[in-house]
Amino acid sequence: MKIKGGLEVVHTGDIPAKSGVGSSSAFTVGLLHALYGLQGDMVTKRKLAEASLHVEQKIIEENVGSQDQVACSFGGFNKIEFGGRQEFYVNPFTIDPERLKLLEDHLMLFFTGFSRFASDIAKSQIDNFKIKNATLRSLFDLVDEASNILRSSSDIKEFGKLLHESWKLKKDISNKISTDAIDNMYNIALRKGAIGGKLLGAGGGGFLLIFAEPHKHKIIENALTKQGSVHVPFKFEALGSQVIHYSTIDNNYD
Repeated sequence: MKIKGGLEVVHTGDIPAKSGVGSSSAFTVGLLHALYGLQGDMVTKRKLAEASLHVEQKIIEENVGSQDQVACSFGGFNKIEFGGRQEFYVNPFTIDPERLKLLEDHLMLFFTGFSRFASDIAKSQIDNFKIKNATLRSLFDLVDEASNILRSSSDIKEFGKLLHESWKLKKDISNKISTDAIDNMYNIALRKGAIGGKLLGAGGGGFLLIFAEPHKHKIIENALTKQGSVHVPFKFEALGSQVIHYSTIDNNYD
């Protein structure tokens, strides 16, 4: 970033690191955004995402994907396509606000209590990609199916069923994606009325997303809490990374 003076960086987070919700990429995006702002550069969302990808994939050489950095930089609901000359394309996802609220009301997030290094789990998936083409193609095809459900007036529970199918497919990629303890938590949620769900991120631990009708939430929460999970309420975010305070006082970075 070519910053020549002394600098103190303070980082705070509301959730544990290594938990599968893109916290490492959120940190990278936020740090770079602050440093750009410090130098008076109100960077575009695309440039911010590209810089974050460069740091994580080229400089640190982590086994990470590209979706978290793009999602953190742009914010909102997007269909993100990867590949081609520009490497990624962000298409804002148009969905009726009431439909979006209905989806939000059906989702629950639980911290399993297990942390892991995403890079290690991701490497095991990358190693298996060549022999899992059919599974990857099936996961790819679910994207348009999910889009159609959310943009239609069909029963929102169909989205939950799709989550369940995607989770089964994802577990087929590598035996490191799930664990017996996580499978047990997920199966308990299903028995208590959940329609679907998945482990977020690379796998191996972190956060479990559950899709269930709102009136079943308390039952599921009580059951998973007894297993050591922690319910973490959340809402969708639309703006992406932001510089919330900017001052030019005493900035001597040429």
